[in-house]
Amino acid sequence: MSGLTAEIVAKYNYWLYVILMMVGLYAMIGKRNLVKKLLGMNIFQTAIILFYVSMGVKRDAGIPIVNKYEVLKNGIDAATVVNPLPHVLMLTAIVVSVSVTGVALAVMLRIYREYGTLEEDEILEKIGK
Repeated sequence: MSGLTAEIVAKYNYWLYVILMMVGLYAMIGKRNLVKKLLGMNIFQTAIILFYVSMGVKRDAGIPIVNKYEVLKNGIDAATVVNPLPHVLMLTAIVVSVSVTGVALAVMLRIYREYGTLEEDEILEKIGK
């Protein structure tokens, strides 16, 4: 395999996340139904969360629980310990994503009761009347 092909194959998970992001972005921009836009947003958010979690992975690294006295005396080798910050931030992003989805579904329910549709074009026509 050539150098570029080997690099692409080695980072296949990142390419999958980019494809997922593009699918979500297309659904948000290209679709006219509000439910499809919300599903696209959820796909986009999931792709970003997976991307960040995969960036935070270290092979053969241990958990970040260390003896503070040994660390103060000898220091710590950062290559042997996983940084928990990306994973913790993504847990927060998951909570925000679920909350935004819940609020968006409630707003969509209200829109449907008011206008009888979730199609963007039809709602804009009814608002314009």
